[in-house]
Amino acid sequence: MTRVKICGVTSVADARRAVEAGADAIGLNFYPRSPRGISVDTAAAITAALPRSVCRVGVFVDAVRADVARIVERLALDAVQFHGDEDAEQCRGWACKTIKAVRVRDAGSLASAAALAVDFILADAYVVDRPGGTGQRVPTEWLVGIPAERLILAGGLTPENVVDAIRAVRPAMVDVASGVERAPGIKDPEKVERFIANVRLA
Repeated sequence: MTRVKICGVTSVADARRAVEAGADAIGLNFYPRSPRGISVDTAAAITAALPRSVCRVGVFVDAVRADVARIVERLALDAVQFHGDEDAEQCRGWACKTIKAVRVRDAGSLASAAALAVDFILADAYVVDRPGGTGQRVPTEWLVGIPAERLILAGGLTPENVVDAIRAVRPAMVDVASGVERAPGIKDPEKVERFIANVRLA
């Protein structure tokens, strides 16, 4: 069954609603330039409100390794998501699960990432100067080169299109941020509920 990650959560209330709707993972964004970026203190309040069954994912963009390690330890994160230009060395040697985001610009983008020593590859849309949260789709014909059990599909997913996206590639997880928001960083509970319900239908 495809799991669901609600990413870019910025408040305890949004996190709780997502979990009540059936989210398997919550993404906490530590990229200061993102409209969904949050402080470590805010993230600590969110993680404290989550049941242990929900995966806590920290999202980082070209962050200093020591800073990432400090946040992982403080928040007891279950996974780190590298969403910038991190090299293979930065992604290696973590005690928690690791995710490397790939901004897919052509059919060969994912194939070149297959050898990375990470648990999952997240396929996101390529948009110049924007590392994520763009709302742009990745053409399904480009989603090749990564086994489905290692693939997290992101990029432009919404309650309306997620069923077709899952049926096309059967990823391990789908990741959504802007597609379930009423404003950047503010989740829409009705959209979150519909998104997760539709994933379960797929």
